[in-house]
Amino acid sequence: MALIAKHQDTSFKVGDTVRIKQQFFTGDKAQTQIFEGVVIGIKGRGIGKTFTIRKIAADGIGVEKIWPIASPNLLKVTVKKPGQVRRAKLYYLRKRTGKLALATKANTGP
Repeated sequence: MALIAKHQDTSFKVGDTVRIKQQFFTGDKAQTQIFEGVVIGIKGRGIGKTFTIRKIAADGIGVEKIWPIASPNLLKVTVKKPGQVRRAKLYYLRKRTGKLALATKANTGP
């Protein structure tokens, strides 16, 4: 229950650029990895609440990951840059490339 309470308070919203510190296990070792991108959607409520992060990787390839808020593998979620958007879901960013895919201030419409 302590893990759920830790991540239940979502201090980020859709459009924010966030940095996720996640933990994963390879064999018996625990390793951490950082994933930084734009929150393009939050869905669900309570324990089943999830959020989707999208980033542009090497060669302009878009990478999306979905995490449950209550995941024990989420170590830290920090907001790097708050976004200003007019949509609840930013799925149209999937079609954008280059600067338009990164800047959430400019992404106020399709």
